[in-house]
Amino acid sequence: MWVYEKKLQYPVRVSKCDPQMARYLSEQYGGADGELAAALRYLNQRYTIPDKVIGLLTDIGTEEFAHLEMIATMIYKLTKDATVEQLKAVGLGPHYAAHDSALFYENASGVPFTAAYIQAKGDPLADLYEDIAAEEKARATYQWLIDLTDDVDLQDSLKFLREREIVHSLRFQEAVEMIKDDRQEQKVF
Repeated sequence: MWVYEKKLQYPVRVSKCDPQMARYLSEQYGGADGELAAALRYLNQRYTIPDKVIGLLTDIGTEEFAHLEMIATMIYKLTKDATVEQLKAVGLGPHYAAHDSALFYENASGVPFTAAYIQAKGDPLADLYEDIAAEEKARATYQWLIDLTDDVDLQDSLKFLREREIVHSLRFQEAVEMIKDDRQEQKVF
């Protein structure tokens, strides 16, 4: 179904070991408004959306997996040289005890990912409005993450992701208008 290129969608660079920032980034890895939840939401909603919009949900859902890979790379790079003492100092001791350096789908507070994060109502407009809100929440989170770091290399990758959330929101808004137009045409006839 997919063609996988063995490179990230956008380069990920970090200039220093920063386990605290890695912890914050885990919000976008396994949080309610993170990349995994978005990818699963959109790929699930494809089954109850008009044919005109299936491709959009497939494309954006797939791209969200690419974003998830970027976030995982950031977290890995930010923690790869961290000592156990550094991890404990930023509250990652419990993560280390359970997973060592392995990534785990959890939010910044350490709460594991749950399928309850994935919204699907079956009504195209309700789902698309949910998708717009999800993209806007992700955009806001990326801005806050940018604000939390002074690493200009990391900021660059986060700015790329923030801008992609804006594009996704706009595409979903266009899909809402398309569905509304179709419904209006059906009423006229």
